[in-house]
Amino acid sequence: MFCEKCEGLLLPKDGVMTCARCGHTAEIKDSSALTQVKKGKKKKKVLVLDENSDIATLPVTRAECQECGNMEAFWWLVQTRRSDEPETRFLRCSKCKHTWREYD
Repeated sequence: MFCEKCEGLLLPKDGVMTCARCGHTAEIKDSSALTQVKKGKKKKKVLVLDENSDIATLPVTRAECQECGNMEAFWWLVQTRRSDEPETRFLRCSKCKHTWREYD
Protein backbone atom coordinates (compact mmCIF):
# COMPACT_ATOMS: atom_id res chain seq x y z
CA MET A 1 0.00 0.00 0.00
CA PHE A 2 1.12 3.54 -0.71
CA CYS A 3 0.58 6.87 1.06
CA GLU A 4 -2.16 9.13 -0.35
CA LYS A 5 -0.13 12.27 0.41
CA CYS A 6 3.46 11.54 -0.68
CA GLU A 7 3.13 8.11 -2.37
CA GLY A 8 5.60 6.63 0.11
CA LEU A 9 5.39 3.06 1.35
CA LEU A 10 2.84 2.37 4.11
CA LEU A 11 4.02 -0.05 6.78
CA PRO A 12 1.93 -1.64 9.56
CA LYS A 13 2.66 -0.09 12.98
CA ASP A 14 0.56 -0.27 16.15
CA GLY A 15 -2.55 -1.48 14.33
CA VAL A 16 -2.52 1.21 11.59
CA MET A 17 -0.63 1.72 8.35
CA THR A 18 2.03 4.45 8.74
CA CYS A 19 3.94 6.15 5.92
CA ALA A 20 7.69 5.60 6.09
CA ARG A 21 8.32 9.09 4.60
CA CYS A 22 5.83 11.58 6.00
CA GLY A 23 4.29 9.68 8.92
CA HIS A 24 0.70 9.85 7.55
CA THR A 25 -1.49 7.10 9.02
CA ALA A 26 -4.23 5.11 7.32
CA GLU A 27 -6.64 2.47 8.55
CA ILE A 28 -5.89 -1.17 7.78
CA LYS A 29 -8.66 -2.22 5.39
CA ASP A 30 -7.90 -5.94 4.92
CA SER A 31 -5.72 -7.49 7.61
CA SER A 32 -5.73 -10.87 5.83
CA ALA A 33 -3.54 -9.35 3.07
CA LEU A 34 -0.76 -8.55 5.57
CA THR A 35 2.03 -11.07 5.98
CA GLN A 36 5.16 -10.88 8.06
CA VAL A 37 8.45 -11.79 6.43
CA LYS A 38 11.51 -12.55 8.49
CA LYS A 39 14.86 -12.16 6.81
CA GLY A 40 17.78 -14.26 7.92
CA LYS A 41 21.43 -14.44 7.07
CA LYS A 42 22.44 -16.56 4.12
CA LYS A 43 24.36 -19.65 5.07
CA LYS A 44 27.65 -20.25 3.32
CA LYS A 45 28.62 -23.70 2.18
CA VAL A 46 32.27 -24.44 2.77
CA LEU A 47 34.04 -27.48 1.38
CA VAL A 48 36.42 -28.84 3.98
CA LEU A 49 38.46 -31.90 3.19
CA ASP A 50 39.98 -33.86 6.02
CA GLU A 51 43.45 -35.30 5.43
CA ASN A 52 42.09 -38.83 5.93
CA SER A 53 38.78 -38.42 4.07
CA ASP A 54 37.92 -40.57 1.10
CA ILE A 55 37.92 -38.16 -1.86
CA ALA A 56 37.56 -40.72 -4.63
CA THR A 57 34.43 -38.95 -5.89
CA LEU A 58 36.44 -35.88 -6.99
CA PRO A 59 37.74 -35.64 -10.57
CA VAL A 60 41.33 -36.66 -11.26
CA THR A 61 43.87 -34.78 -13.35
CA ARG A 62 47.48 -35.24 -14.37
CA ALA A 63 49.58 -32.96 -12.15
CA GLU A 64 52.95 -33.50 -10.50
CA CYS A 65 53.04 -33.48 -6.71
CA GLN A 66 56.02 -31.48 -5.45
CA GLU A 67 56.23 -33.61 -2.31
CA CYS A 68 56.36 -37.17 -3.69
CA GLY A 69 56.52 -36.79 -7.50
CA ASN A 70 53.25 -38.63 -8.10
CA MET A 71 51.60 -37.60 -11.40
CA GLU A 72 47.93 -37.90 -10.36
CA ALA A 73 45.87 -35.49 -8.24
CA PHE A 74 42.25 -34.87 -7.29
CA TRP A 75 41.03 -31.33 -8.01
CA TRP A 76 38.17 -28.94 -7.15
CA LEU A 77 37.35 -25.26 -7.74
CA VAL A 78 36.51 -22.61 -5.12
CA GLN A 79 35.59 -18.94 -5.72
CA THR A 80 38.03 -17.41 -3.20
CA ARG A 81 38.19 -13.92 -4.67
CA ARG A 82 35.69 -11.47 -6.17
CA SER A 83 33.20 -12.80 -8.69
CA ASP A 84 34.96 -11.09 -11.61
CA GLU A 85 38.18 -12.99 -10.80
CA PRO A 86 38.78 -16.62 -11.85
CA GLU A 87 38.30 -19.49 -9.42
CA THR A 88 41.12 -21.00 -7.38
CA ARG A 89 41.92 -24.59 -8.34
CA PHE A 90 42.85 -26.86 -5.44
CA LEU A 91 44.75 -30.09 -6.06
CA ARG A 92 45.44 -32.99 -3.70
CA CYS A 93 47.92 -35.74 -4.45
CA SER A 94 46.23 -39.13 -4.75
CA LYS A 95 49.24 -40.81 -3.12
CA CYS A 96 50.57 -38.64 -0.25
CA LYS A 97 47.49 -36.35 0.19
CA HIS A 98 49.58 -33.15 -0.15
CA THR A 99 47.28 -30.24 -1.08
CA TRP A 100 48.22 -27.17 -3.12
CA ARG A 101 46.46 -24.48 -5.11
CA GLU A 102 46.80 -22.98 -8.56
CA TYR A 103 45.65 -19.56 -9.75
CA ASP A 104 44.87 -18.56 -13.34
